[in-house]
Amino acid sequence: MNNKNISRIIWGVALVLVGIIFALNALGLTDISIFFKGWWTLFIIVPSVVGLLSQRGKFGSLIGLMIGVALLLSAQGILDFALVWKLFIPIIIILIGLKMIFKSTFNKNTNEKIKELKHNSTSTTKDTAAFSAHKIDYGGQIFEGVTLDAVFGSITCDLSNAVIEKDCVITASVVFAGIDIKTPDYVKVKIDSNAIFGGVTDKRIKTEYQKNQPDNAVTLYVEATCIFGGIDII
Repeated sequence: MNNKNISRIIWGVALVLVGIIFALNALGLTDISIFFKGWWTLFIIVPSVVGLLSQRGKFGSLIGLMIGVALLLSAQGILDFALVWKLFIPIIIILIGLKMIFKSTFNKNTNEKIKELKHNSTSTTKDTAAFSAHKIDYGGQIFEGVTLDAVFGSITCDLSNAVIEKDCVITASVVFAGIDIKTPDYVKVKIDSNAIFGGVTDKRIKTEYQKNQPDNAVTLYVEATCIFGGIDII
């Protein structure tokens, strides 16, 4: 099940439950108020749960869920708000440290390959979008890598008709922004990302060709940093 379906189902169930409560209240069968103390924290908790159940931005979603639950407990008088605020920064620092430890352990091969490719690369192509929207089309061109930076903007990098003859790296960073990367069917994509309230999502529809790609197929490595933003592989 893809990310869109998971999100749609969770929000759909939530809306159905709210609708049923309103209907029962209107019929006089119940007197349930959905506006309990801290109800607004659900707008943090529900999207965070969606993120944890999808393949996108699990680290940021975990932080969001912790913040949402802490604020809900504080609004309910179970936790002291001052204590929650004092522990907020230390907990985030601890989580970032744990992520760095486990990432370097379990994603070591991808990290080393990216470092190797970047060291040997001669490509200096770069595009930056700040408070704007850019589109780059590499149709018919030989592609050897690019650096993409988007801040309060968006970039569409179209590689669907590019000539990719060897493994290469896309270094992408987003801050309150989004980047779409369109890739051809004949390349593999491997992702190495750091994300806080964002992430990288592979939205490609898997074709039979992609499922049966040889181990030595050309690979596109995406090195991503996402802060309140997202990068989509399409």
